[in-house]
Amino acid sequence: MELPDFMSYKDKFSPRSFSEKISRIAKRAGAKLIYVALILYYMLQSKKVSLKDKALILGALGYLISPLDAIPDAIPIAGLGDDLGVLMFALKKVWDNVSDEVREKARKRLSKWFDEDEIKEIDTLFD
Repeated sequence: MELPDFMSYKDKFSPRSFSEKISRIAKRAGAKLIYVALILYYMLQSKKVSLKDKALILGALGYLISPLDAIPDAIPIAGLGDDLGVLMFALKKVWDNVSDEVREKARKRLSKWFDEDEIKEIDTLFD
């Protein structure tokens, strides 16, 4: 299976559409996908992140919110798997630059949508 060109999705990203998508899929997607998306979103806002990394993040977040996916989001379980894969790819590329502040901000935001048992899922982020 060939991966889509993530950068073709960068123009689909906007803070508003990101927020709307996250709100719609939060419970269905699980804490891990939302946590990764939030980390990337908060990194995008940082002046410390390189333009190259911001372009990668924009592509990944654009893929998440785009209605055109390799696997449509409407397909239970598998539908968000490709989104998580794209987000994880981007996060692994920029992980060394993720500050504790960004991680904490994302974790705090998770607590609005998930209970503590669900949030523990993020402890196995790269497992």
